[in-house]
Amino acid sequence: MNILFLCTGNSCRSQMAEGFARHFGDGQFTAMSAGLEAHGLNPKAVAAMREIGIDISWQQSTVVDAAMIASADIIVTVCDHAKEHCPVVPGHVRQLHWSLEDPAKAKGTEVEITSIFRRVRNEIGEKVSSLIGELNADRART
Repeated sequence: MNILFLCTGNSCRSQMAEGFARHFGDGQFTAMSAGLEAHGLNPKAVAAMREIGIDISWQQSTVVDAAMIASADIIVTVCDHAKEHCPVVPGHVRQLHWSLEDPAKAKGTEVEITSIFRRVRNEIGEKVSSLIGELNADRART
């Protein structure tokens, strides 16, 4: 089962989702992330994930390509812009959309920005955990 998390810049939300999917999936799923553009891995996203024991520092910010789309069983867009501009997806691919705030656009003090990264991280974690639980339940039924 291949899961592709797609956002605009592949720097925060999709990267965190990929990290959570690897963590919760425990090797049962292939998790990838990509963007419509590649903005580089956001250090604040890396730090937020490190706080909870998940290392995403080695992940790469990449641009989605046809091979990624073709190999995906599930594509999860994690921002509205990516959903609106998502490449054409084959009919067999399950599509999900999570409208998540972009923590990279957070304004305020360092404490306030860190708080936003943590909140978005936790929201992503809950959604990925739920998705992995659903996929595991589906596997158990078959």
